[in-house]
Amino acid sequence: MGFSRLADITAPAARIGLGLAAVGRPAYLTLGRDRDLPAERTVEAMHRRSGELLDTAYAHGVRYLDAARSYGRAEEFLADWLAAHPSARDVVVGSKWGYTYVADWRTDAATHEVKDHSAAAYERQRGLTDALLGDRLDLYQIHSLTPDSPALTDRALHERLAALAAEGVTIGVSTSGPRQADAIRAALAVETGGAPLFRTFQTTYNLLEPSAGAALAEAREAGRAVIVKEAVANGRLAVPEAAPPALRQVAEETGSTPDAVALAAVLHRPWADVVLSGAATTAQLRSNLAAATLRLNERQLALVDALAEQPEGYWRHRAELPWA
Repeated sequence: MGFSRLADITAPAARIGLGLAAVGRPAYLTLGRDRDLPAERTVEAMHRRSGELLDTAYAHGVRYLDAARSYGRAEEFLADWLAAHPSARDVVVGSKWGYTYVADWRTDAATHEVKDHSAAAYERQRGLTDALLGDRLDLYQIHSLTPDSPALTDRALHERLAALAAEGVTIGVSTSGPRQADAIRAALAVETGGAPLFRTFQTTYNLLEPSAGAALAEAREAGRAVIVKEAVANGRLAVPEAAPPALRQVAEETGSTPDAVALAAVLHRPWADVVLSGAATTAQLRSNLAAATLRLNERQLALVDALAEQPEGYWRHRAELPWA
């Protein structure tokens, strides 16, 4: 059943997933990491932090857990948690291939990840994912698909992915960049054996970068599942000193926090199935989870929707964020 198992879980918190990008490796493009993480980000320290977050997420009803080959040791940390919690059979596990982590656990590496969407890269990374997650993998996604990716036209790759789908693993894509809508629509058209290949779309969508909204609505209308990533814009909508005034105003009105309002605004979109929390601390995660039951009125939604930026400017700003 793959990712579709999540549809049977009706608890509000099940619409929030936990992404491990922030804690699977020592450096990432998120504001406030020096405050949020241990000064010595050893493998052991990040492993403990990942376990704390997974424990908290599961205890509060989160049931989708998201990793990737390029998230350092995230798959390994997740596999260890799953092994230590054999009764947690109701979690849905997703991972991604297409980027290789090359920073060697350094925060000052010149390059942290290398993109490769070839069939050879898929075969190599699939073997690594299988060795760690085995039959616990429910969803396997192409990482950061863009309109020019060879993964959209490589029929040999499509056949390999279709073979994995035949084993019960859902096949999806994640998207990035200012042309996400184009990538989504191109992926919607990919078929193997007369059937759609890609069943889930994990896309950057937030109050600052909502340009993929119409394409995501089309995907949902076509029966695909939608996972939203980067809903707090790499901390720009969460870190108190960076959050826009309108967002802070709505947070004050609702007695919540800017991050919860930012996530709740996305959860109000009828096409959003799951919104990921990329929390690095359990306090952040609990704050994010408040979004599951936070209701915003039309005036408040209009106020925060006005924060939208032009996609090119948003992605240029994101590319300039330091790996911290």
